[in-house]
Amino acid sequence: MEFLFKIGKKIIPEPIFKFFQPVYHWILSFLGAFFYGFPSKKLIVIGVTGTKGKTTTCNLIVHILNSSGLKTGMATTVNFRIGEREWINTSKQTMLGRFQLQKLLSEMVKAGCRYAVIETSSEGILQYRHRFIDYDIAVFTNLSPEHIERHGSFENYRRAKIKLFEKVAKKENGIGIYNLDDENVSFFLKPKITRQYVYTLKLKKTIGEIQNLYQISKIKSTAQGTSFLFNNEQYTMPLVGEFNVYNAAAAICVALSQGVWPSKIRKALFKVKAPAGRFEVIESKRGFTVVIDYAHEPASLEAVYKTAKSRIANRKSRLICLLGSQGGGRDKWKRPEMGKIAAKHCNKIILTNEDPYDENPSQILSDIKSGIQNSKFKIQNLYKVIDRKKAIKVALLL
Repeated sequence: MEFLFKIGKKIIPEPIFKFFQPVYHWILSFLGAFFYGFPSKKLIVIGVTGTKGKTTTCNLIVHILNSSGLKTGMATTVNFRIGEREWINTSKQTMLGRFQLQKLLSEMVKAGCRYAVIETSSEGILQYRHRFIDYDIAVFTNLSPEHIERHGSFENYRRAKIKLFEKVAKKENGIGIYNLDDENVSFFLKPKITRQYVYTLKLKKTIGEIQNLYQISKIKSTAQGTSFLFNNEQYTMPLVGEFNVYNAAAAICVALSQGVWPSKIRKALFKVKAPAGRFEVIESKRGFTVVIDYAHEPASLEAVYKTAKSRIANRKSRLICLLGSQGGGRDKWKRPEMGKIAAKHCNKIILTNEDPYDENPSQILSDIKSGIQNSKFKIQNLYKVIDRKKAIKVALLL
């Protein structure tokens, strides 16, 4: 059917195609759920949405629930999980297609899972992949501009995300988890979900009629990890960066909403591991540190660089970045912005190929370079190496 969809898109006039497109997506979603017996009805489904931190938050939630004896499955950009069995997501999709996702949920049910955690993207919502999934809990991490070309505007992008909360609001015992420090949170609070949990680092008092406010405070970071207070209770984890404290706060709220004792949550967080490619730290015996991170939009990139700089031991240390950007016409506006941010924080920059799709890789790198050239960055410290393997070697030898 996907093949017929692509052909139809080419031959059918655009206004007519757009009119019938939602019907097509709805039918596929229904058929997928029907074929596998509507498996989500037998699970407590947690949907995590936002711009940054979705994958890490999902992994933290799953780790805490599984560690507490609550068997949980998961689908994210990076990995899938059913209980203790984990494998890599090679589909290049944050949210699987309708039949694939329903099949995975069905496998979770067969394996005896009680919970399912789904990284829920705006693209997936736009294509109705969330339809006929019986979400019980919606988690909002944060929001910043992304996928603007796909949605038409930031407002449309935000509206797509909010649909997850509107869906949960229809449930009698639905639960919403919110980052109160994000400037867009008020839009996500509008759907009146029965039970609301919010967490904040910056605000000292609640707003409106929110029942459960959790205060983050006294964040202390070291090379080994981070400790922080969550409603005056001490938590320690091996993950670094303020952004990971926010991710952990969302996961803690989910666990508390399900009756998990704080002592079990603390124990689980203390032993958690970062998902692959999410501020993944590799310490070299040669005296340098490598950090691998998926950051693919300006706000995430800035957070990664700030956290990396905080780990630098002395002023003689250098921050060298290997940077690329996705092709396929995706969010071209952010390329010079990412270059500008790299120029602001890094001593040396290597531009390289990431995933160009059908675009010219050189043009993508030129777009990033334009943001660097408009800064005070010394151009002699900029390298352009299209082959990614060679670029990695260059970075390690600088």
